[in-house]
Amino acid sequence: MVKKTKNVKKKDEITKKTKKTNVSKKKEKKPSILKRISNWIKSVIKEVSKVKWPSKKEMIKYSIATIVFVIFFSLFFYVIELLMALLKSL
Repeated sequence: MVKKTKNVKKKDEITKKTKKTNVSKKKEKKPSILKRISNWIKSVIKEVSKVKWPSKKEMIKYSIATIVFVIFFSLFFYVIELLMALLKSL
């Protein structure tokens, strides 16, 4: 009786594992493209239903805050540009 060395045993184990995974991969089939699209749409609808949508009052408040923010910074940078132009002309 011939004893297998540790390296040979490891190689045998690795080949057995890869054969098992290759066989299992061949058995599994991908769902059809229509089924995958259907699953994707269902998951999108499920995720969208989890979103907390803002109320009308909140949307108005956020819109006003955004407009004020944009106007403030546009005026701020305009004043800085005017000051730089004045300094350059001196």
